[in-house]
Amino acid sequence: MNNNKQERKGRNDHKGSGARSSASKDGGSPSYQKREKEASAASTFKPKTELGRKVLSGEISDINQILDSGTIILESAIVDILVPNLQNDLILVGQSKGKFGGGSRRAFRQTQKKTKEGNKPSFSTYAIVGNGNGLVGYGFGKAKETVPAREKALRNAKLNLIKIKLGSGSWESTGKNENSIPFAVEGKCGSVIIKLMPAPVGRGLCCEKEIAKILKIAGIKDVWSKAFGRVKTKPNVIEATFSALKKLQSTNMNPELMGSLEK
Repeated sequence: MNNNKQERKGRNDHKGSGARSSASKDGGSPSYQKREKEASAASTFKPKTELGRKVLSGEISDINQILDSGTIILESAIVDILVPNLQNDLILVGQSKGKFGGGSRRAFRQTQKKTKEGNKPSFSTYAIVGNGNGLVGYGFGKAKETVPAREKALRNAKLNLIKIKLGSGSWESTGKNENSIPFAVEGKCGSVIIKLMPAPVGRGLCCEKEIAKILKIAGIKDVWSKAFGRVKTKPNVIEATFSALKKLQSTNMNPELMGSLEK
């Protein structure tokens, strides 16, 4: 009797381990499921714009071709196809309910509208996307539920994708390090002013946590920063940060100066 029980237990353990191993091979990890979802989205992509048709046919195979030409992206699936390794994150713009107003920070800001039928809540959030190598975008989403708000924000972030210049943060550096930004930039939104300054290798992101999220996903590793105004208003902080990053894209630099910096 005992031998039969042990044999049955051994067979069940073997089946369980085989199921777990097959599940891990078949895509039990979230990263695998995410890649499968993006691949299926690309395979079912039905373009509605001329740019989407060119991307699907293979005429445009690099996202830099679109960003350098200044063409507006109207379909988020274009970014999914051309930048498969895109990372995303949510900015903590809301606050959960807590005793004496001491709730923890959360990604969704909840507001309510008073009507005759009662309170109608809505949720808003900010999402950021980037590849960690100079591509970054942000988007705002608002809906009656948290999941649709997040999806809207991610879709808008992909449509607002920009390419920024990376560079060395120290004049003492002799290599072609792209750990920081090439020059100081400043952005403003409302009363909030964000100033970003180059920093040497190893300094890290010396800035507010939510700003550090944006800079990290953009590929910036070292930076100094200054913030002025009412920085508790997180939407204005996000807008001011991206206003500063856009100047890294729009500022024209002398080619001779760029060549001397790269030597």
